[in-house]
Amino acid sequence: MSYAIQAEGLEKRFGETRALSGVSLTAEPGTVLGVLGPNGAGKTTTTRILATLIEPTSGHATVGGYDVVKQAHQVRQLVGLTGQYAGVDEMLTGTENLVMIGRLLGQSRRASKARAAELLERFDLVEAAGRPAKTYSGGMRRRLDLAASLVGRPQILFLDEPTTGLDPRSRGGLWNIVRGLTADGVTVLLTTQYLEEADQLADDIVVIDRGQVIAHGTSDALKAQVGGQVLEVRPVQASDAETVTAIVADLSGATPETVDGLVSVPITDPALMPAVVRRLDDANVPVGELSLRKSSLDEVFFALTGHHTDDVDAEADELVRAETEGARA
Repeated sequence: MSYAIQAEGLEKRFGETRALSGVSLTAEPGTVLGVLGPNGAGKTTTTRILATLIEPTSGHATVGGYDVVKQAHQVRQLVGLTGQYAGVDEMLTGTENLVMIGRLLGQSRRASKARAAELLERFDLVEAAGRPAKTYSGGMRRRLDLAASLVGRPQILFLDEPTTGLDPRSRGGLWNIVRGLTADGVTVLLTTQYLEEADQLADDIVVIDRGQVIAHGTSDALKAQVGGQVLEVRPVQASDAETVTAIVADLSGATPETVDGLVSVPITDPALMPAVVRRLDDANVPVGELSLRKSSLDEVFFALTGHHTDDVDAEADELVRAETEGARA
């Protein structure tokens, strides 16, 4: 199979800090590959290597069939990149930003203006086209930044946490744009800390933690690895929570989690639910809430790593600093 993106054993060190420790991944043409992990996991370092911004310490990667080190120029002709923060010139208008990028890419003035107008309409920025970018809202800047990465009509697009800091409405708008791009045949590598984002957009997901790939598969496949469903029980009386926990633990063979009186545990056998109901009835424990739902990606990540995606520890902070310093170098 010919992959749009393929990486094998990528390692990257910044001085004494190891940011990547053998990352391997693939993305098929016209799909979204979600790269999921907490702050400092190595997602941005992976993206920068694939986008030819930095070179790996070891390992090999191709984008569009071209080697990211030996054929970096060819790779750059195929890709677009949107980073975590808007990269447009705040003093220029929306139109001027896009025209400038088109000219830098070698487009004629007429062609660059036509492409700018097309993208401004596509991203619902026509009314703001003549205003300086510094007057745009956060969501508008992110849309303009994404539009800027598409001026050259890339076949492969790297989106490095593109919805960081956006409100839910703006985030949803960018999700729709990404869906439209893949419908047009663009391959997207999306790094994100937002589990819902990966769940909504990604055809395939790679989970990275501390510079290593710890899981790979579709959202449903990853959920199935750690228990495809979650049983939740909330007793009417808070004083019964301990009894509920003991019963659920005994029947499931797992350690339940209790938050605000809600007892939950991942399970693989749906038949466990009626068994729990019978035991609770025998124990005269009235239940106010009982449900069986699919696992969330956050629960999957916690089961795989022992911590949630928003748990940023000292090691993660060190990796973030190393990545930033490496990018500046």
